[in-house]
Amino acid sequence: MTSAASFADVVASRLVALSRTEKRVAQYFVGNQHQVLVQSAMELAGVIGTSDATVIRTTKALGFDGLDGMRRWIADELRRGPNPATRLSRTIEDTGGELGKAFEATLGIQTEALAGLRATVKAEDYAAVVRLIAEAPQALVFGIGPSASIAEYFCIQLRRFGVPARPMNQTGLLLADQILALQPGDLVMIMAYGRVYAEVEVLIRHANSLGLQIVLITDSLEETLRPRVSRVLNIARGRIDAFSLHTVTLAFLENLLVGVATLKPQATLASLEQLNALRAELARGDDLDVGHPNLPSQQT
Repeated sequence: MTSAASFADVVASRLVALSRTEKRVAQYFVGNQHQVLVQSAMELAGVIGTSDATVIRTTKALGFDGLDGMRRWIADELRRGPNPATRLSRTIEDTGGELGKAFEATLGIQTEALAGLRATVKAEDYAAVVRLIAEAPQALVFGIGPSASIAEYFCIQLRRFGVPARPMNQTGLLLADQILALQPGDLVMIMAYGRVYAEVEVLIRHANSLGLQIVLITDSLEETLRPRVSRVLNIARGRIDAFSLHTVTLAFLENLLVGVATLKPQATLASLEQLNALRAELARGDDLDVGHPNLPSQQT
């Protein structure tokens, strides 16, 4: 095999030599590469409807040294994979230009990805991360690109729940000020996909120098970054060759919020009651303009 070949090409070149069951397993590998990256042989076997021994045997029949070797190949392909325009073009092609198909296809991908969340995130890992958030003096949430808005939303909700939180959403030199603000005891949460950007590398290095807990949310960087972070949560973003969807990431973060409220109900409710009191106080202001926020003020 050559590194220039795609994973789909590798499978296609060996398909004829596989047994019927191995073909079914291999075809699942091609269509669900994100799940292959994050699920164990036993978990994959349960989804496909075969044995873990067959899963491992299929990886070797495809020319890999086992499941880990195949994962490395897929992860490398992910890092050098198609750009967003290419992935969206493929998604549009799949719909055939029909809105009904677009609706059903997208819902299907989202539903499948959400179902995969139950299999890839263990209850004990979820509980551990909830405790880290609840007990940290401050949570810093890193995300750039589309993830920047998700980081901002998550931090707003955490603050409403009484957890000090700030997003880290700058790129390049501007991120240095946000990294500089890290303090001993802080929790760092990182959303990172595809490859290790300079921002991720520098943030992890500095957080490690301070001895901070680091939680990584990813769909492809576990093998690369696991030795340098405290916990890895594998959150798939849908099909590897299609438009990236953040449905599952957002769903999991909201799940964490419910976990924090469950762990600290009194503190959470007290914070929300204070928020409501402040809102009521603001609403009573005689001169308050409560019109649409994007319209000019009516005050004179």
